[in-house]
Formats: sequence, C-alpha cells, structure tokens
Amino acid sequence: MLTAILALGILAALFGLLLGYTAIRFRVEGDPVANQINAILPQTQCGQCGFAGCRPYAEAIAAGEAEINQCPPGGEAGIRALADLLGRDFKPLNEEHGEHKEKMIAVIDEQVCIGCTLCIQACPVDAILGAAKHMHTVIEAECTGCELCVPPCPVDCIDMVPLHQDVSTWKWPSPDEVATARK
Repeated sequence: MLTAILALGILAALFGLLLGYTAIRFRVEGDPVANQINAILPQTQCGQCGFAGCRPYAEAIAAGEAEINQCPPGGEAGIRALADLLGRDFKPLNEEHGEHKEKMIAVIDEQVCIGCTLCIQACPVDAILGAAKHMHTVIEAECTGCELCVPPCPVDCIDMVPLHQDVSTWKWPSPDEVATARK
C-alpha cells in the first residue's frame, strides 16, 4: 500500500514537472494575428476607431468584432495592408471615424501656456512635458499626432503642424494619393 502511494506520488510529481516545463517552453504570448495587425496600425492611440487604442482595435479585428477600415491615421495604405494580411477585400475608410490626414505633431506656444496640465492628462503617450503652473512642451519624437491634447486646452495654445518629412518618416504614397496629386 505504501509503495503504491509512493509510486503515484512520484508519478504525479513527474507529470507536474512535465506540465510546468511545457507551459513555459510552449507559451504563446497573445494572439499572433492580433500582434501582426497591431504592427500595421499607426500606434497613434487616438481612439478615432472607437477603441481605447491600437492594441484593443487590433484584438477586435482579429476576433472579427471590428472592420479593417476604422483607422483614419492609418489611411488607405493601412487598410490595404490589413486586407492583404487577413485575406479580406479592401474597403474605403469609414467616414464615421474621421478622415485621413497628413501626419501631424502638437506644438505648444509656450508664451501662451498657463500650465494647467489638461493637455498632459489627455495625452495617451506621455509626449507632453511640464508641471502645474509652468509652461509645457511637446517631446516631438514621442508625439503621435492624435490631437487629443487640443480640445482640453483652455487658452488654445496647442497647434497641430505637419511633421517634417525626412528619410526616417517618408513612406511611399498609396495609388489613390498619387492619382489625387495628378489631378
């Protein structure tokens, strides 16, 4: 009897170790399709798609709960990339969520800024630096151009300006953008 209990105990310990090892070795972090979709999205975290950020939108697309044409910052090129990845038909941008614009960044007029911190609270990526009752400034490399800091500003000191194009920010225009430019 003692031998049987000991044998079952050893067997249970071995299976436990085996299950523990396989759980660590073969762990899958998140949905790989959602990760691929998230890599295509522009990471502005603007919420224009109706979701709290790019990752929740990517998970909703992967689960079939959202359409691929709800991201204005991603524009037509983003929708085409999502359609290619998922094997779906291309759909034009859903106008309910906004219109595609050139990439912009926020610029704060530091002479007008009163240091209210409302823009800091609204920024989803912590791109605004400042303290209460002191001027604020935008960390250009961190700003995604989501425009969420503009509405709460009580003194209207935040402007959205086009991002300076250089080798690191330039991208090929979509066919529709080329056709529009030719007209």
